[in-house]
Amino acid sequence: MGLLDILLGRSKAVPPNLDQLFSLPSAAITLETAAGFRPTGSGSVCFKAAEGGGFTALRDEVDKLLALDNGKFTSTTDSYGFTWLVRQTAPDDLETLVTDLHAVNTSLVDAGFGNALLCTLVAFTNGSQSVGLVYLYKRGSWYPFVPVGTDRRDNAQELQIKSVVGADLNFESDLSRWFPIYGAPGL
Repeated sequence: MGLLDILLGRSKAVPPNLDQLFSLPSAAITLETAAGFRPTGSGSVCFKAAEGGGFTALRDEVDKLLALDNGKFTSTTDSYGFTWLVRQTAPDDLETLVTDLHAVNTSLVDAGFGNALLCTLVAFTNGSQSVGLVYLYKRGSWYPFVPVGTDRRDNAQELQIKSVVGADLNFESDLSRWFPIYGAPGL
């Protein structure tokens, strides 16, 4: 980071540590024990492709990944233009889900599309309420998202989840970065 970056208040982006995804299974045990939330078996990788040649190359890479995975992943685009690669496993097979999500992320980073990655989401439920644990690539951190309607969230429950699994995951300290992801696959 240069002097001009410091003077203008710019910070250097935290490089994504994709191996942080592997800390999720132990956090899931804590989350279930302390708060009653169990994995649903649903997880997804979200990315935003730019227009032009980069988009075409990214779309080709995603299509190759989807063709090689024997139907494990599905692809959907939300109303904001974000692409979600969705993986569904048995609810008790979180390790496989995390490994598959990590493989997709790594493939995209290795192909030069790391800057297009936005987040990885893994869904949990207690039977009546859903929660997504979200990994932000550009921040290198996690946060919980608890939707309670089409455009409402349960902030108190999110903070409670952070307090429950905060020792297991690197949580985002800036709460303004806990972005709502309404309509995300699996939630």
